[in-house]
Amino acid sequence: MKNTDKEQMNVVIVGHVDHGKSTLVGRLLADTGSLPEGKLEAVKENCRKNAKPFEYAFLLDALKDEQSQGITIDTARCFFKSDKRDYIIIDAPGHIEFLKNMVTGAARAEAAILLIDANEGIRENSKRHGYMMSFLGIKNITVCVNKMDLVNYSEEVFTNIKEEYKKFLKEINLNPMYFIPISAREGDNIVTLSKNIPWYAGVTALEAFDNFKKAAPKSEQPLRFPVQDIYKFTDKKDDRRIVAGRIETGTVHKWEEVVFLPSGKKSRITNVEGFNIPPTEEAFSGQSTGFTLDTQIYIRPGELMCKAAEKLPHVSTKFKANVFWMGKQPLVKNKNYKLKIATQQVPVVLSEIISVLDASELSSIGNKPQVDRHDVAECIFETLKPVAFDEVTNVSETGRFVIVDNYEISGGGIILVPVFEEGGVLSRH
Repeated sequence: MKNTDKEQMNVVIVGHVDHGKSTLVGRLLADTGSLPEGKLEAVKENCRKNAKPFEYAFLLDALKDEQSQGITIDTARCFFKSDKRDYIIIDAPGHIEFLKNMVTGAARAEAAILLIDANEGIRENSKRHGYMMSFLGIKNITVCVNKMDLVNYSEEVFTNIKEEYKKFLKEINLNPMYFIPISAREGDNIVTLSKNIPWYAGVTALEAFDNFKKAAPKSEQPLRFPVQDIYKFTDKKDDRRIVAGRIETGTVHKWEEVVFLPSGKKSRITNVEGFNIPPTEEAFSGQSTGFTLDTQIYIRPGELMCKAAEKLPHVSTKFKANVFWMGKQPLVKNKNYKLKIATQQVPVVLSEIISVLDASELSSIGNKPQVDRHDVAECIFETLKPVAFDEVTNVSETGRFVIVDNYEISGGGIILVPVFEEGGVLSRH
């Protein structure tokens, strides 16, 4: 199997600045044979020349130096490969930048390694990182307890950290797949099980990566086609109306029944239209395309075309969401903002603030009347008219949104659940 055919996965490694992130990534690059040829030897030789001890973290610095000269890979990403997948490590330079990139869709972490220093134990920061994963809806999580060499590979130290952190994560609805005792510096339990930790017989860090679950390919998800425009033709002999846009997820075939939401109008596909190419029978996720329908129904840009036979998105005027606020002015209740989900744009108000975290500190702030710049909040939003959306864990493309205030993107968020009036606010977790 060629490398290009291999599955890719985006993983973020989060941990306190000194807990060994760079060392872990450097060790993974070296031990999986993912470094450019001669790179490891060159860095070791450089250390010898400068009479400083070799550190695996230096491998990252060396790669970043190359990147700054425009060679190899782009700065925030590092690649390593296993037999199963190619991994892209997303750098999380700071909470704020990472949250901003995640909620706006600039970064897509599918899984996370939470790193804890065995010598220091669980710090406030370790809890913040847990909150961050919970906020972003990342469920694919493994905890690595690093620097086991500094505590003489003590099973007791590892077990105490595991029990305490597991209990905390459970409170915020996170259930890690594994807790692994490692030493990135010494290479213990990274690619092979270590003789230094005979009491541990679980998976290695690399096996934990390979056991992360990939979401279903976009083509296998339900059809989500946000309508961008309707094209009509001026030629008297051509009365086609082409519904144009980009297929975010799913596939669609000629003659399948489709439904447009939130209007609820139904029709069938008569042709899949390309730009300057003959009509085809089907279209797939990722394609910009157009469709003609067998009935003349009035559709507006912003509607979401779905297949009538598949799981449909929610249609509601209220939803619960996690929002990351970037606006110069705070997000306040009962002020009109503009909500954008895919191609939908509707007026929206903040109707309730459930909880707020300060993103730079990631500490909880109770009973806050507004959401300030760089706050993260769980809120309930209400739109002026119904919108179609998915929970972000089901279809992320229609589960993310941005909020515009005064022509500027001021917030980004992910939808947790719809809220339906008759039952009141859904049970909060």
